[in-house]
Amino acid sequence: MEPVAKRAPSRDPLMNQRAAGPIHLRIVALAFAAWIFDFYDLVLYSFLLVPVARELHLTAEQSSIALGMSLLMTAIGGVTFGVLGDRFGRKPMIAATVAIYGVGTALCGFSHNLTQLIVFRSITGLGMGGGWAPGQSLVAECVPAERRARYAGYVQTGAPLGVLLAAAAGGYVAPALGWRLTFMLSGVPALFVLAAVMKWMPESDVWRRTRTEAGTRGVDLRAILEHRRIFAMLFVIVLLNSEAYWFTYTWMPGYLELKRGLTAVAASHLLIKMQIGGVLGYLTFGRVADGYGRRPAFCAYGLLMAAGTLPPTILWNAAAAVPGLISIAMFTAGFGTGIWAGIAPMIAEMLPTRIRNTSLGLILNVTRGFQFFTPILIAMMGARVGFGATLSLGALFSTMGALLVWILPETRGRSITAMD
Repeated sequence: MEPVAKRAPSRDPLMNQRAAGPIHLRIVALAFAAWIFDFYDLVLYSFLLVPVARELHLTAEQSSIALGMSLLMTAIGGVTFGVLGDRFGRKPMIAATVAIYGVGTALCGFSHNLTQLIVFRSITGLGMGGGWAPGQSLVAECVPAERRARYAGYVQTGAPLGVLLAAAAGGYVAPALGWRLTFMLSGVPALFVLAAVMKWMPESDVWRRTRTEAGTRGVDLRAILEHRRIFAMLFVIVLLNSEAYWFTYTWMPGYLELKRGLTAVAASHLLIKMQIGGVLGYLTFGRVADGYGRRPAFCAYGLLMAAGTLPPTILWNAAAAVPGLISIAMFTAGFGTGIWAGIAPMIAEMLPTRIRNTSLGLILNVTRGFQFFTPILIAMMGARVGFGATLSLGALFSTMGALLVWILPETRGRSITAMD
């Protein structure tokens, strides 16, 4: 009797080798739902900063610490859930992080002092930081290569839409219901997203196959060292763009109200226009990147963000004299943030499957962890040179990131398993 041969790994076509269909749209839709409320929960505090500080008697520096801690915790969440995502899979990490950021946001409504606020914001940051990498890994691994950038962009559109929802909550819901109830109600959508992910989100078949063929259940961190040059270049470029984004966003709502004398509603109107631009930027970036390449798209959008950042900040007095210019500039800066639709595909296409989730988590969230210092630095510099001049530094960082992208290889159309 002949011995029974070992079963070979399945050679059925991977999801990314099939024509785009309902399964791909379901993955994108669920990853989008997880991300929009992820980002909404992270930035909501920026839009409630003034009433929270007023009731809890917080100084600008204390408010900045609360802002910074949530960003710092995204680094810890990104590293932790990045490694766990390569170890246990993409789907369970998406579910876990949605639950964590939902709980953290709801708890913020029970804050009665700075310590409690920091603890609850830290929980939110932990979940938020851990959620991006598994969602983007799953999308990158499961959708066809020729649509990878645009589908990743559709998911990433959850970021400006999340900020748009937060701006509406800060401008309309909080004045009517109070900041506490706004936080509490904001944790509810996570329950529905969690249930949908558990029921309908498939696991990445690329991750399953790679894990089976590699014969390992752990993460080979040595592989990061093997790819350290490209990893370091990606890290620097993402760090510069992270500085640009958070220099613009963390203090912008408070800056418009406290330094430019706008009402909460007027500030929300400007920020909503910025996010409308952001939505369009994220939606169009993927098509531009799939059509013309990652690097040209990344550079063009980064320069647009830099150009749009200057009128509402260092050039406010001159821009305010031209009707509509500040609104147009805010829209343009928001459109330029569509650059973030290209971060995940670039990282995913340049690194192997066995460290993809770990690398996405490390690069995005460790660079965002640096932003712990950004709100504090803005408060310190703003007191000395003015908030407008300080926030305008975002344009410098955005320009540097846009130009440095040309040191990276072009990866348009590359197979997601090319580096395996």
